[in-house]
Amino acid sequence: MSAPAPSPLAIVDAEPLPRQDEVLTDAALAFVAELHRRFAPRRAELLARRGERRAEIARTSTLDFLPDTAQVREGDWKVAPAPAALNDRRVEITGPTDRKMTINALNSGARVWLADFEDASAPTWENVVLGQLNLIDAYERRIDFTDPRTGKAYALKPAEQLATVVMRPRGWHLEERHLRFEGGPASGSLVDFGLYFFHNAQRLIDLGKGPYFYLPKTESHLEARLWNDIFVFAQDYVGIPQGTVRATVLIETITAAYEMEEILFELKDHASGLNAGRWDYLFSIVKNFRDGGEKFVLPDRNAVTMTAPFMRAYTELLVRTCHKRGAHAIGGMAAFIPSRKDAEANRVAFENVKADKDREAHDGFDGSWVAHPDLVPIAMASFDAVLGEKPNQKDRLREDVAVAPGDLIAIDSLDARPTYEGLRNAVQVGIRYIEAWLRGLGAVGIFGLMEDAATAEISRSQIWQWINAGVVFENGERATAELTRAFAAEELAAIRAEAGEEAFAAGKWQQAHDLFLQVSLDADYADFLTLPAYDQLTG
Repeated sequence: MSAPAPSPLAIVDAEPLPRQDEVLTDAALAFVAELHRRFAPRRAELLARRGERRAEIARTSTLDFLPDTAQVREGDWKVAPAPAALNDRRVEITGPTDRKMTINALNSGARVWLADFEDASAPTWENVVLGQLNLIDAYERRIDFTDPRTGKAYALKPAEQLATVVMRPRGWHLEERHLRFEGGPASGSLVDFGLYFFHNAQRLIDLGKGPYFYLPKTESHLEARLWNDIFVFAQDYVGIPQGTVRATVLIETITAAYEMEEILFELKDHASGLNAGRWDYLFSIVKNFRDGGEKFVLPDRNAVTMTAPFMRAYTELLVRTCHKRGAHAIGGMAAFIPSRKDAEANRVAFENVKADKDREAHDGFDGSWVAHPDLVPIAMASFDAVLGEKPNQKDRLREDVAVAPGDLIAIDSLDARPTYEGLRNAVQVGIRYIEAWLRGLGAVGIFGLMEDAATAEISRSQIWQWINAGVVFENGERATAELTRAFAAEELAAIRAEAGEEAFAAGKWQQAHDLFLQVSLDADYADFLTLPAYDQLTG
């Protein structure tokens, strides 16, 4: 038997950060290098396959359940039982891994914290490395934070009151330019996963938990198979039992919605559940069916609620699939940010959050997401009312649910149209989000909602679709590049007036304006806006 090929050497191409040597150890980088050597070629193949599938959708304007995997859907199998730390997931809070958020999320009262290196985090090298450090410090209970503006001090509650961490690495499409192997950039997914797993797998076992992950932007069961092979290798590499890793897959692409059972099957020794992610799911529908004609044109994003027929088909199928296979079904995000000044706005928003979480709990979901600690008690009450003392409701098999292939893409079943003000809002939110992202902020409060990269993706994608579909608004105006540019110019002027010249000049507003128009108006649709945006991200 020949000796294994040596792993490529890791080159860190960035200015040194405080305490980075605690994260970028020789042993950790050797592990990431070995992940790169073994799995980067398959990653590249699967990314190419995405393009081939998108071309097929453009040709046929349809999707169906896979004929080649019918035996998986018809088979009698279940995923591995949930570990104790993930058996009750009734409320999960999401957010980036900066120091303050790490403490607040762990203390929030939620059962799970989605510690996010993906859409809620702009991937500056500082965010990537220090986010890892913050999690290590949290597990070692040596994390604290004092707000320099207010003087308020933050510290962890007792261990038994802390949320269980489920970490989300970047999606397969993103690279990490600050870490290079054999001249090329590393995969952002493998860097985030590799550093976190290497440093914390044993730490988490010692705490009675384990290395748990959310897997984003998955488009097929073959991508889930790649993750499973990575988990198997990683557990052997550090010498922990197979099955210690648990993964929850976000079903946030339209193609993955047709492969839910297959995705769980590929990961079945490591699967923990599936999650319904709204904005990225809508973004994926637009991306894949953007040239499919009028019947695929989505209305304003806020008009597409989870009660829309095609969205209901998606969530009902997700619950049925998860419970049939013994996995958790986790619901979507409540993104509202409570106002300290407007009690009436809070009252209305809290009522809407309650209605949304009540619906999810009654539909059979085992838990759901919130973006702010003040929403934890509201979501908790909705699930407590249905679950009581039970940790989940996986025994509700939802055998009443029957979803046909066409139901998932019946966009024209929704009685709503794009609006003139919807275009204006998409421009406003997109520019404001990208500006913050370019400054290193991935979770941004805009107009009372906590937004992340998925918000900007759906905003710019809808503009692209509306223009190319020749949408005419209710006032007779047509969606055009000229109208979009006019709205963008108005927004830039409004921000300048709102912020003042000094603050405006200190921001990245013109850059954000230009980038948003680029990804909204270019004839060649960019697969992800974060790809050209990453080229402009400093740090």
